[in-house]
Amino acid sequence: MSLNIPSSRASRVFLRVTKQYLPHLARLCLISTFLEDGIRMWFQWNEQKDYIEATWGCGYFLATCFVLLNLTGQLGGCVLILSRNFVQYACFGLFGVIALQTVAYSILWDIKFLMRNLALGGGLLLLLAESRSEGKSMFAGVPSMGESSPKQYMQLGGRVLLVLMFMTLLHFDPSFFSILQNMVGTALIILVAIGFKTKLAALTLVIWLLAINVYFNAFWTVPAYKPMHDFLKYDFFQTTSVIGGLLLVVALGPGGVSMDEKKKEW
Repeated sequence: MSLNIPSSRASRVFLRVTKQYLPHLARLCLISTFLEDGIRMWFQWNEQKDYIEATWGCGYFLATCFVLLNLTGQLGGCVLILSRNFVQYACFGLFGVIALQTVAYSILWDIKFLMRNLALGGGLLLLLAESRSEGKSMFAGVPSMGESSPKQYMQLGGRVLLVLMFMTLLHFDPSFFSILQNMVGTALIILVAIGFKTKLAALTLVIWLLAINVYFNAFWTVPAYKPMHDFLKYDFFQTTSVIGGLLLVVALGPGGVSMDEKKKEW
């Protein structure tokens, strides 16, 4: 029991110092992949349109509509979220963008990218839960066991989906470092999923994921003309968005459907 005191105290001090800024940082990180992708759509308009037209054979008009919808949906959603206006509608719009891109770019058949997209959706669920406590709920007519029940289940769903990102980082090789990383990482994602010592576990995952992101996805070290530059850039900002979702867990807590909350009743 005494071993947990310093870490718990450190996390409480961190939360107290960053309380005013953490939600803003979390939202900025969370929408970063949509912001980057929307800007990329603008600068690579013709390339994106030609890709969709060639892949799906849908013609010039539908391919243009696809790129335009992605561009306006992502940039518009980011503006609304950062300005704290119509956040719930913006989240549903970004959910639609994720679903659309999953089908259009055949991500549905790539398990790694699918799990990362689901993790991104988990971050949006947490953002939706946060916005629910700030304004009138869009779920007012849904029967629930308590006033905040839909929010609690959104937080649960968000936590569970977020940990899918870390499942893509597990490496199955016999090296000591890889085994240790898998064991520690698995323990942390289980803690976040079930909501036990949630803030501390989520904060540890933020630090771990941030280090991995900067080290492995350093797109700025690769010349812009190389295909690897865009691949690493995509991975970097998608990972940053998952970090934003974890920061929301740190800022808001696990919600009512969690072991941390149940411990209070015991």
